[in-house]
Amino acid sequence: MTTCRRRISKWWPQSLREATLSIPQWFPKTAIFNSPREAAMAFPYLQQPSFLLASLKADSINKPFAQRCQDLVKVIEDFPAKELHSIFPWLVESIFGSLDGVLIGWNLRCLQGRVSPVEYSIAMEFLDPGGPMMKLVYKLQAEDYKFEFPVSYLPGPVKASIQERVLPDSPLYHNKVQFPPTGGLGLNLALNPFEYYMFFFALSLITQKPLSGALHVRTSHCAYFILVDRYLSWFLPTEGNVLPPLSSSPGGTSPSPAPRTPAMPFASYGLHHTSLLKRHISHQTSVNADPASHEIWRSETLLQVFVEMWLHHYSLEMYQKMQSPHAKESFTPTEEHVLVVRLLLKHLHAFSNSLKPEQVSPSAHSHATSPLEEFKRAAIPRFVQQKLYLFLQHCFGHWPLDASFRAVLEMWLSYLQPWRYAPEKQAQSSDGQARCVSERWAPFVQENLLMYTKLFVGFLSRALRTDLVSPKNALMVFRVAKVFAQPNLAEMIQKGEQLFLEPELVIPHRQHRFFTAPTFTGSFLSSWPPAVTDTSFKVKSHVYSLEGQDCKYTPMFGPEVRTLVLRLAQLITQAKQTAKSISDQCGESAAGRPFLSWLGFYPSDTNSSYSANDLDEMGQDSVRKTDEYLEKALEYLGQTFRLNEAQLAQLTLALGTTQDENGKKQLPDCIVGEDGLILTPLGRYQIINGLRRFEIEYQGDSELQPIRSYEIPGLVRVLFRLSSAINHRFADQMAALCSRADFLGSFCRYHLMEPVLASRHLLSPVGQSRSAGCVRGPRLSLRFLGSYRTLLSLLLAFFVASLFRIGPVPCALLLVLGYFLYAMAMALLTERGKLHQL
Repeated sequence: MTTCRRRISKWWPQSLREATLSIPQWFPKTAIFNSPREAAMAFPYLQQPSFLLASLKADSINKPFAQRCQDLVKVIEDFPAKELHSIFPWLVESIFGSLDGVLIGWNLRCLQGRVSPVEYSIAMEFLDPGGPMMKLVYKLQAEDYKFEFPVSYLPGPVKASIQERVLPDSPLYHNKVQFPPTGGLGLNLALNPFEYYMFFFALSLITQKPLSGALHVRTSHCAYFILVDRYLSWFLPTEGNVLPPLSSSPGGTSPSPAPRTPAMPFASYGLHHTSLLKRHISHQTSVNADPASHEIWRSETLLQVFVEMWLHHYSLEMYQKMQSPHAKESFTPTEEHVLVVRLLLKHLHAFSNSLKPEQVSPSAHSHATSPLEEFKRAAIPRFVQQKLYLFLQHCFGHWPLDASFRAVLEMWLSYLQPWRYAPEKQAQSSDGQARCVSERWAPFVQENLLMYTKLFVGFLSRALRTDLVSPKNALMVFRVAKVFAQPNLAEMIQKGEQLFLEPELVIPHRQHRFFTAPTFTGSFLSSWPPAVTDTSFKVKSHVYSLEGQDCKYTPMFGPEVRTLVLRLAQLITQAKQTAKSISDQCGESAAGRPFLSWLGFYPSDTNSSYSANDLDEMGQDSVRKTDEYLEKALEYLGQTFRLNEAQLAQLTLALGTTQDENGKKQLPDCIVGEDGLILTPLGRYQIINGLRRFEIEYQGDSELQPIRSYEIPGLVRVLFRLSSAINHRFADQMAALCSRADFLGSFCRYHLMEPVLASRHLLSPVGQSRSAGCVRGPRLSLRFLGSYRTLLSLLLAFFVASLFRIGPVPCALLLVLGYFLYAMAMALLTERGKLHQL
């Protein structure tokens, strides 16, 4: 009995070891188990799935993370698939969290190697494409187990389509929909282990909400982001072939992959479906796939799952409905979501560009190619293009007008530049200019025409509504202008527009939404119809498949878009002038501030302009960067759209962006109405874009203005009550003193009378009438004593006096005497100024 327990303890989890204490007395004491399978067979009531699952659940609560992973590795290695299939759904959910977001699992989106190196290393090793978890997947895959996945957690368009009993376009869902039995609660998908694992992995990016403490986590350093990169590199290799599944047992053979019967034949990857009728779910048919394509079924599944879960949240019909301003958003992506999608797009470009030159040419379709090569050629146009376009359209139209849009922008620009991820590097010009885009990429540009043209128009509409004085917004305009100014790119886009606008003379009859596509029953080579080689047809096919048959195309180099570009150029010029005026104003205010203001004896400027702009916080370096970004953006826009300086100068003057004769900033464009100044549409436009603004300053009772950050709230309130009591008690005496015409009267008026309000900006007649009826008499104000700076200055003066052996009382007398002399001089100067004004 002792020997038996010692053997079991080497591999059995703690909870199962505890269960061995109840071994029957009749069991032979000399029995020794040489493998976990023998022990499991010896105790049939211990190998029940419910007992193994309950044991692992208990361990997940009582054991540390490292020990749990070690036990899981042993269980995966030693238990057969028959016992492991019952724990697989629980294990996947415990790692990636529940689909409703209640359970967070291992929280891979916040797990970083710098913060938690031990947990990070263990998790990455366990979930690696060649790690224990994937071995479990392949182990179950070999036995052809199926797992139910609720349709209710799929993306909106897919869920709606299946609930309407219409089969989605993606082959990922074919032959997987299960109707609920009588009294059932909902539809489910029957997924194989690899699909089930990838569904949960992909959806955890969306269903799992980040924790409150994870707001400042860098996405590229998180375990989830790095796992996505590893899975992409493993299953979509840029070099060599996809690695075969690892063996699930030492010395054993690798499990055979599941047949691709649920998916559509690989021959149909070429373009889109030809059927005009929606396929009903009840008519799902089984498809016999080419055996040669078995080697890439995991690559195909991985890409489809990522695209469906991350991008397929908007259909063409839903996108058209979302154009209404009253439409409610169905799904809002996060910045982290966008960054992961960008990683996917960058890798797909590298994956597709890894084809050899002879494999890219059209003649390559005339001879047999491997499934992986065909998959590389069709991955982006077949799976990604349409869903990505709708995803980007939604982001461009609904993302907040702030700096976080940079993530969406960079994702878009990454897709537009596949040449950046090609194995061969483009030659740079000798004069250091931007690299010329090779003619090799003309087909990609033409077949993705809307990605360049319509999304560029969408970016223009955003840029015209943003504050270009902000360095972050200026950087985004610079990035887009720089990409589109690459040599030969504008010519390729123009060529694509010309092909689309060509009259349809010999184009075959178009079908609804999907121009061309092979049928479900074609051969492997039939996916590339030799008759359809017309470039114009391909461009039209692209546009109509993404926008619908009744789309209205606006040429990027037409007069409408050119007008928008000119408006953007005007705003860039205005923003440059605004940034310069802000810089000058900040310099003047810092240089013109008197020394006594730092001691608390001079009123502080609490009404400085442009306080909401981030230039004030970043300083002169920010102004320099903004000016540099805008200057280069203006240059790049001029290169792309052939703008000349005379046009820009004329349009700048037309909007009145020049400064007035004193070099000060003008007010927004207004007209005078009965109740004051009324903004014109141009004035509202200037305020929204931060080009001009009103001088906002406090014009009420200075004693009642809000307590400032440099004041002590309690002390200010006490001093206000004290000064109010003095003013109430001696109001008549102070009025008599201020009415005297001698020096004493001037001295009292300087201290007890507020500055005249004539110099303040009264922009509204209503405000002017109110201020005219509010006449204040002489009064004493002690509020300056509640300032931190005043008290600090007094303490500093007493400290310096103590160094010269001057006591507190003599020091106070010297301060009073010094201020008395200063006040006498200021009273005389103020009185003389009034005489000059008269």
